[in-house]
Amino acid sequence: MARAEGGPVILAQHPGTELDRQARRLVAQDLHDAANQREQPVLLTGSGLLSDNPRRMALFVQLQSASLCGSAGCSTSVYLPDGHKWTLVLDSVSGPITITPQVHGNMHDLLVDDTDRWIWNGTTYTDTQAAPEPAP
Repeated sequence: MARAEGGPVILAQHPGTELDRQARRLVAQDLHDAANQREQPVLLTGSGLLSDNPRRMALFVQLQSASLCGSAGCSTSVYLPDGHKWTLVLDSVSGPITITPQVHGNMHDLLVDDTDRWIWNGTTYTDTQAAPEPAP
């Protein structure tokens, strides 16, 4: 688990825990689709405090299988608790994630793969890297 002042998000298997149960519920469709392809993905979870509010403890979820991971690696999604449900705030990023000390909108920035900074826009995390221009 990463602290609010920053640090890497550690993803690992946590079978039988509440985090694992919540994550399995959130990615149920992906697990179902993988089972239809005769795969049993590995589910990795982690958590990290994204603000000074302990209710902002994020759930990081990554599924690993041949069909779910591409050449860029396996993708991780980030969820925040919202009452009795989870809200997806960052979807499908590849690479290690670090919670940085920098803050936007009272939420810590996320650094993906040491180079790609994501900042809070009040609702979700948005990428700070400009999209490449389309070829003429």
